[in-house]
Amino acid sequence: MRRRGQRGDHRFSGAVLILLTTPDDTRAFGARLAKLLRPGDLIILNGPLGAGKTALTQGIGVGLGVTGDVTSPTFVISRVHRGPVPLVHVDAYRLKDFEVDDLDLDASVDESVTVVEWGHGMAERLADSYLEVLISRRDDDTREIELVAHRGDWADRLAPLLPQT
Repeated sequence: MRRRGQRGDHRFSGAVLILLTTPDDTRAFGARLAKLLRPGDLIILNGPLGAGKTALTQGIGVGLGVTGDVTSPTFVISRVHRGPVPLVHVDAYRLKDFEVDDLDLDASVDESVTVVEWGHGMAERLADSYLEVLISRRDDDTREIELVAHRGDWADRLAPLLPQT
């Protein structure tokens, strides 16, 4: 894990860049990240097809203790996974513009953690603060995950994921 140049609104020096070598590592990191999440949180995942957005969300689901398998909601647009803190998983790839009310969710966004894949430029307005997760895949299949805090207390909450100095 290393730090990268300025981006977003955060108090640590630069966005956090994490390198993960396997899909299992991506899921494990999602489970670690989930321990920092709370109801009302918005996570926006961006990256190309096959980058690991769903694998990361699967790990978040495990960390939140949701029941059942977390699968990509590509064709149904959104899924609600029940647990101590519900997980709302949205795939905005085919959406041009949306409001949470348009999704007809069987859960309150304020009482859930909401993860929106392909949400850049659409989902930011769903919350006053949010965590942007940029995922890219290198030629050797290593995933680069960049965490970018946008307002709120995300910077403080992400501190446990920062490399120890």
